[in-house]
Amino acid sequence: MGSKTVRQQGWVWRGLGALLTTAAMALAFSASALAAGNEGKSGAAPTYSSKSYDYYLTGNAGDVQPLAPSTQLLVLMGGGTDVDAAFRAMMDKAGGAARAKVDVVVIRVSGADGYNPYLHDMGGADSVETLVIKTRTGADDPEVNRIVANADVLFIAGGDQWNYINLWKGSRLDATLQQLLARKVPFGGTSAGLAVLGQVDFSAQYGTITSDQAMANPYDRRLALDRDFINTLPGLGGTITDSHIATRDRMGRLMAFLARLIANGWVQRPDAARAIGVDEATAVMVDAGQASVLGAGAAYFLRPSIAATTIQAKKPLTFRSVQVNKLVANAGSVDLLNWPTAPSYALAVENGTLTSSAPGGAPY
Repeated sequence: MGSKTVRQQGWVWRGLGALLTTAAMALAFSASALAAGNEGKSGAAPTYSSKSYDYYLTGNAGDVQPLAPSTQLLVLMGGGTDVDAAFRAMMDKAGGAARAKVDVVVIRVSGADGYNPYLHDMGGADSVETLVIKTRTGADDPEVNRIVANADVLFIAGGDQWNYINLWKGSRLDATLQQLLARKVPFGGTSAGLAVLGQVDFSAQYGTITSDQAMANPYDRRLALDRDFINTLPGLGGTITDSHIATRDRMGRLMAFLARLIANGWVQRPDAARAIGVDEATAVMVDAGQASVLGAGAAYFLRPSIAATTIQAKKPLTFRSVQVNKLVANAGSVDLLNWPTAPSYALAVENGTLTSSAPGGAPY
């Protein structure tokens, strides 16, 4: 095999505003990569297939080896329709001033090669390689790790984040991913791939959890957190991330995740905890700690001032004074290294119910 190696990808605001937002997002992306979440293959057979992993190569099998970027670009994508411009930015960052073509590697546990033609057709990739790493043996495989180690751009597809944590954490692949970060390789993920990028992750070990369930009992078994996988990304210290925020009404559970992060003692003080929620069809671009937004939706940057007032098993959560900075495309940036002090609005959970100081009381 040569040196080379899919996208996947309620408090619901049910008023007219949400309907208009949904319609606008659909129109804005009607001409873009609507195959986000596509579990089918592009039609190509795997370049190599085994019980442990499948490998798909599109493009040149050689290793182009561009110079390493001077700063780290992270892409936090919120699921649903992929953001074309975010992928182009990753390839441009890796290619440097000369815009050299680069080798893109996509890793996942399920699915196939849907990202390969999509990314290769953008023109910035010398190759796109997808590794469907299905077992712990695959995560430890020398060839898998050689391919990942040669990546100029690394992207984690959607799926089930528990599979990523269960099969990859502590493996040789885990160490290889840390090596990519040390080289400042552009690094990103969408949906479940985003969920594993914070210093603290919602692991989904016992399945998913809704906002109402999480706020009703912040120690529900399904509210399972992990902090031992890909936990050194710059600007994401003390941070938990979540995707599909508005579409799946996840702000309440993000508040519960944040409250638990503090209660677990995983930050030195409550106001050192952070949460980032990302809408579908939206990408947060973090470069040298500065976060901006691309795409049709918004990102929400949450910072508490105090710990939860009530956070106990089988009791509704009360958690007040959480500032929110809401950011959309072309509206500036958020400094993740020096969190802003002027919030867009504030959120609270009162006896298991989410409240907002935003006009109309909407959390999004």
